[in-house]
Amino acid sequence: MRVAIVNDLAVACEALRRALATDPSLSVAWIARDGVEAVACAARDRPDLVLMDLVMPRMDGVAATREIMRTAPCPILVVTATVSGNAALVYEALGAGALDAVNTPTLSGAGAVEGAAELVRRIHRVARAVCSDARADHLAANRAECGATGGHDARAAADAKSPRAPILAIGASTGGPRAIAAVLATMPRPLPCAVVVVQHVASEFAGGFAEWLAVESRRTVRLARAGEAPRLDEVVIAGDDSHLVLCADGTLRASDEPRDLVHRPSVDELFASLARHAAPAVAVLLTGMGRDGAEGLARLRAAGWHTIAQDEATSVVWGMPGAAHRLGAAVETLPLGAIGAAAAAALARRRP
Repeated sequence: MRVAIVNDLAVACEALRRALATDPSLSVAWIARDGVEAVACAARDRPDLVLMDLVMPRMDGVAATREIMRTAPCPILVVTATVSGNAALVYEALGAGALDAVNTPTLSGAGAVEGAAELVRRIHRVARAVCSDARADHLAANRAECGATGGHDARAAADAKSPRAPILAIGASTGGPRAIAAVLATMPRPLPCAVVVVQHVASEFAGGFAEWLAVESRRTVRLARAGEAPRLDEVVIAGDDSHLVLCADGTLRASDEPRDLVHRPSVDELFASLARHAAPAVAVLLTGMGRDGAEGLARLRAAGWHTIAQDEATSVVWGMPGAAHRLGAAVETLPLGAIGAAAAAALARRRP
């Protein structure tokens, strides 16, 4: 795998180069000293993955990530001196299209590199997620629980009779944080629904993502808690590496199965559980690499939900919503700026 390094500090570049050298499957494609140089290098020689610093002269890592995803899209892993200390920039970079973030390795005595193993682990995790794009059958393990595509069965219909908040389900990946914030910002106040979100983000960032999203959207946002039902005017986010699913009693739970999915949590798993156990409402699939959520969105449409996919022009990566669009899973394929209003209108039409 050819990996590009973007960092303005020579010592950081050397630490990253040595960290990559610990894995024979990794090689350095090129090194750029700031965002402007990185954008130009990516256009000339697109690498398999970019290690992107955040704080740099001329153009910072957020702007460089956004521009690379626009002109020469490729997987980007944020590598910064302190992920927690640069949390706001990390979430901006994730919203611009970065897939993950990790602390920059450091040089220690005798040529050792502290943090090299974690960096290499994150690189391969991102690579696995990208390679999963071709998987088209990763709902198979869930079909027994959720039943055949084609709508509610008698049990689901009975479940839906109990008073519950209507659900707006949102799935997203690459570029998703900013897109989710944009959708929520254009929804009515108070929210006429409960919002359940699966965003592909490492579990250690989930809490910070919830805090960031609360500030950006000016909504009540928290991590999902097992055993609790989604509540009106509240946004809950999948917060660990388990799948977030809705149970027959209307409560959320964490599920370890299926274990073989690259994306944990999986948008498809949430959507499939909603098709079985929730009254039809609204589901949205936003920007993201791969196809997670496309089949789940199709199941929701077949179960009577109003389904929306983000359009290509406004997506950082039109992988997930594009797959849903081609599958016929979306009732509407809309630009990001129109999704909040469309979701609110669909929810209003479904009020008793």
